Amino acid sequence: MQSCAPASARLVDMRPTNVVVVMSDEHSRRVLGCYGHPMIRTPHLDRLADRGVRFSDAYCNVPICVPSRACFATGRYIHQIRFWDNAIPYDGSVPSWGHRLIAHGHRSVSIGKLHYRSSEDDNGFDEEIMPLHVVDGVGDLLGLIRDDLPVRTAALKLAEEAGAGDSSYQRYDDDITAAAQRWLRHEAPKHRDKPWVLFVSLVCPHFPLKSREAFYRLYPEDAVPWPALYAQSERPDHPYIAALRNCMVYDEAFDEVKVRRAIAAYFGMVTFLDDNVGKLLSTLEETGLSEDTRVIYTSDHGDNLGTRGLWGKSTMYEESAGVPLIIAGPDIPSGMVCREPVTLVDCFPTILQAAGVPRHPDDRDLPGHSLFDVARGMVPRRTVLCEYHAAGGVTGAFMTRHGPFKFVDYVGMPPMLFDLDRDLQERNDRGADPGYEGLIRDFRNDLRRIVDAEAVDRRARADQAARIAQFGGRQAILARGSFSHSPIPGENASYS
Repeated sequence: MQSCAPASARLVDMRPTNVVVVMSDEHSRRVLGCYGHPMIRTPHLDRLADRGVRFSDAYCNVPICVPSRACFATGRYIHQIRFWDNAIPYDGSVPSWGHRLIAHGHRSVSIGKLHYRSSEDDNGFDEEIMPLHVVDGVGDLLGLIRDDLPVRTAALKLAEEAGAGDSSYQRYDDDITAAAQRWLRHEAPKHRDKPWVLFVSLVCPHFPLKSREAFYRLYPEDAVPWPALYAQSERPDHPYIAALRNCMVYDEAFDEVKVRRAIAAYFGMVTFLDDNVGKLLSTLEETGLSEDTRVIYTSDHGDNLGTRGLWGKSTMYEESAGVPLIIAGPDIPSGMVCREPVTLVDCFPTILQAAGVPRHPDDRDLPGHSLFDVARGMVPRRTVLCEYHAAGGVTGAFMTRHGPFKFVDYVGMPPMLFDLDRDLQERNDRGADPGYEGLIRDFRNDLRRIVDAEAVDRRARADQAARIAQFGGRQAILARGSFSHSPIPGENASYS
């Protein structure tokens, strides 16, 4: 298996091709066979990695749905575009890769979850098929409140619902996959003049943690791995994590039986997701499109899945901020593992390069680079950024990577520092270690070259305060309540 190519290496000139982008929701890259998980069954994604490039250190830019997808769409960091959280959704006002495609005469189509404001906005698609957008065009207002964090009691449903069974999300993914197969069979042949891009956005393995019996029974409850660092004595006592835990009270409803059910269900949902990816890849083969189509697989963020007693996303730990990222297809090497850190903003130039769309002058300042160029060693060493200003985030959080070291700066709170080569589970936080003061200083200086963390934290809070006022203030939003997850099209949110 190859690693990233050296700077002198060259792939053959890339010809424009179609692109199928498959995005899942809340898929931790640690729960994938090709990323080393010993138990999970993901044969189709593993085979995709075998015939392409797998990025071992890929990250989202914000570990929560709505802002992460805004960064993915626009190729810009969230502090640049200010769609901070799940109540300030992308509205098409910042150009997306879809807008660039359409401007050059390419077909741009989405099927499934977008989590933008509304289909009434110009989101950069010629067609949105069965889209899921934020609830009522508004989203999760409770997440705007970041001072004196509210207790999100809807989080308690996670444990209560976990186990075997069907769900609207699994049925929605059935429909998304079938619609994508139909599009490839019947619509793709109509668009041969220029490469097209099809964005297939699935919702699993996002909670509720319900897995159909056929997939659930692949993972016996007594055999699934226990979450790392789950014991009370092992959990980090950092003030940011403590505040998040007290707001997102997922773990309060768990006991040993429910933990094991939750993990078995998540694993089953991942294999269900993989099965749907397999159907899409088979359809590409059956229709003869594989030879002219590149495939990108990724997720909007990961899931803590009980590690450190945390569930859901919203942290900078690898389980939450890390995402799977695989590219395969014409002119892409097989069996390569690229260990250069990358993020979802790199997908914007990647998609356009794959389809043969020249760079727009307004995109010269984009922070991302084509993943094809990263894989062949043509991108200089750089700092990648993940940040968080959303639900449960008592202050702004900023994560950067250099080599094996991962740095997390919290505005007004102690930083974190991990050596991932020696401490893959992030057990040993070196943020307060005097021996690392120089390295932390270098990381902070490097972060300042990208973003003024304190100024961005103030800006995010000001935008959120304005949004809170728009909806009647804190008490009105608290009275409104919250919901555990966005409903599929045609269903209503269940508030509590």
